[in-house]
This record gives sequence, structure tokens and C-alpha cells, in this order.
Amino acid sequence: MKELLIYIVENLVDHPEEIKVIESERDGEIILELHVAQDDIGKVIGRQGRIAKEIRTIVRSMASRTGVRISVEIAG
Repeated sequence: MKELLIYIVENLVDHPEEIKVIESERDGEIILELHVAQDDIGKVIGRQGRIAKEIRTIVRSMASRTGVRISVEIAG
């Protein structure tokens, strides 16, 4: 799922070399913490959070096929 998240975000941002995803686990759920360049945060979140919501939907959908609970957090 980490690779899917990176792939999606790489196609949205101007500085793909600064993408960093930290994977951790909490209460049986995988947490993917996304870090991008400060200039690219708006592109990842989108207007009223629409792009961020769709990114989360895609990643959760793929994870549910394998029976994994996953959450995506966007950090600066």
C-alpha cells in the first residue's frame, strides 16, 4: 500500500523527490504518514480536502481486498 500511495502522490506534486512515507501500526491498523514538500501540501489536500479524501479512499479500497485496515495521515 505504501508503494501505491507514493505512486499516486508522485503524479500530483512538483517535488516528488521529497515524498516520504512512514509506516507504523496502531491497534491493528496500519498508519501511513505522508510527508511532502511545503509547496506541495495544497496539491495533495486539494480544495476542501477532496484530493486527500480520494487518496484515502483508493488506498483503503486496495487494502480491504487483502483484509488489512489502513489509514493515511498527511503531514507537512
